[in-house]
This record gives sequence, structure tokens and C-alpha cells, in this order.
Amino acid sequence: MGYKVAVIGATGNVGREILRILDERNFPADEVVALASARSVGKEVSFGDDKILKVQDLEKFDFAGCDIALSSPGAKVSAIHSPRAAAAGCVVVDNTSHFRMDPDIPLVVPEVNPEAIAQYTKKGIIANPNCSTIQMLVALKPLHTLGTIKRVVVSTYQSVSGAGKEGMDELFEQTRGVYVNDAREPQKFAKPIAFNLIPQIDVFMDDGSTKEEWKMVVETKKILDPKIKVNATCVRVPVFVGHSESVNVEFENSVSVEEARAALESAPGVVVVDRHEPGGYITPIECVGEDATYVSRIRQDPTIDNGLSFWCVSDNLRKGAALNAVQIAEVLIRDYLKK
Repeated sequence: MGYKVAVIGATGNVGREILRILDERNFPADEVVALASARSVGKEVSFGDDKILKVQDLEKFDFAGCDIALSSPGAKVSAIHSPRAAAAGCVVVDNTSHFRMDPDIPLVVPEVNPEAIAQYTKKGIIANPNCSTIQMLVALKPLHTLGTIKRVVVSTYQSVSGAGKEGMDELFEQTRGVYVNDAREPQKFAKPIAFNLIPQIDVFMDDGSTKEEWKMVVETKKILDPKIKVNATCVRVPVFVGHSESVNVEFENSVSVEEARAALESAPGVVVVDRHEPGGYITPIECVGEDATYVSRIRQDPTIDNGLSFWCVSDNLRKGAALNAVQIAEVLIRDYLKK
């Protein structure tokens, strides 16, 4: 007997990716329901190569009888409908930022802290972390086990798909405009994104950091270790899909490059591509459609004791969002919702 699964925000980038991944991984669902706002009702979304789902109205949907909801409609919508679904007995894996720092809601990366899923019983909701946090922690977990991480300094190079369809459209239109002499003013981003970099993701906070940077700090502490100090600089770059990160790590104990490489190569969800030659690393264009977090450029940091640096890349729509949510649901049904 399979499960009834609702995909909330099914017409968005992440929602469509969730549907694709559910099919690819043969998720044990007897029924999958696509939900979105009233303006999308009746639209069709693909579920695998040969199945089409008609979108239903989230506002009117009765979650009674649903086992799992995979939710990605935006924080304000989730704030209303994730608790409503949970109250009906449906366990929600929520991909928005709204519930992440609630102490009664687990924040989970399955390769890092799957045991936290057990806390779902408190509110019926499990939070999916921020995309940039997920890929970093998949790589940091085996290193933390190896040498105990004290401090992380990370610079991110985040694709426009992290800002949704509007971000992707803006990059396309501005790039086209450069070539046809038809300049397009920024709408989604604070400055032009085509052929440019923008050192701002989300709003500014009182200390001068952005909310995206704050998320990486507090989520790392909640998921991996509250003692780890994190300094993040998050940058939007003119890439359609795939986030990249330059990560510098300071350990309590000595960790060699060889030890780090061996730990990463044996870690779940990590693929090491680290050849000291031109092209011997992974770039964002190569990670699109892939499940792994790719780690390259592993090297000693000679400026501090017990320091290492590395480069990591991942598909932000998959591991950074949809895949992580589906993996959480897989652990949930394997260990807690067995039928």
C-alpha cells in the first residue's frame, strides 16, 4: 500500500522538480496531487514522462487522507497552509524559510542529521534548509566528523534560479538586450544581473549582513553544531542553475588534504572531482540535473593552523531544494510512517 502525496506549489521551479524526482526515484505513492494558487487551477504539470496532473486549488484542498505534503509555495503561503495540512494529519516537508528556526520543527539534511526527523511529531512539519546551506553541510559533515570544525568562511556564487522564474527570466531578457541594444532595467534584482555580479541576496539586516548570509550561519548551527562559527558572503551570479561555493574551514585538530579527500570520497551525497590540471574541477553548468554535491580544489590553507579550503557545486533546484525534500520524505516513510 502506497502513500498519498500532495505537492504544494506544483507549478513553480521547485514544485516541478519535486514531481520529476518523485517519479525518477519511484517514490511509493499511490496518488500524487498537484496544488497551487487559484490562478493556476486547471493547468497541467508533468509527473514523469507519461503522466499529467491537473493542478487543484490549494485554498480549497482538504488534506485529510494525505500522508505527506511537499511544500514549496513561498513563506507567506506556507505559514497558512503547512499548519493546516499538519492539523489534518498530513506530515509536511516545507521548503520555505518560514519554519526553519522554530525550535519545535526539525531542520534536516538527510546526509547530515537524519535523526532529527523524529521530532516531526511535535508540529507535524519538517523544514528543508536553505539551498546554499544544504550543499555546504553535505560537504562539511564528513570533515566535522574527521577534525571538529571551529570556523567556516564561505563565499557563495548563487544562480538566478534561486530567485525563481522571475530571476531566470530577468537574466535571459537582460542578456538578450545587451546583444540587440535593448537595455532592460532591473525588476527582480537590485542591479543588472547580465554580465554582472550582485553581492546581495535577500534583504539587509541591522549588522550589515543579508538575510541569506544570516540563514547560512544559524542553519549551520542548528543542523551541524551550535559551536561552529560561520562568516558568509552571498553573491548572485549570471548563471541559470547551479550554486557554487568557496569554503574555508578551520579545524580544532590537524586534518591533511589526503584525509579530507578520503573522508569526502566516502561520504554520502558527495562526489570528489579534484585533479590538479585545467578543467580538473566541476563548474555549475556540469552539475545541472545531478543529485550530488561536487567537491573540487581541496587544498591546505597555510595562513592558519589546521585550515583547508575547497570548492563545491550543486544543482540548487535538486539537492538544494526538491531532492532534499524528497529524501526527507523517504526517511520519514522508511523509519516512521511504515504502512
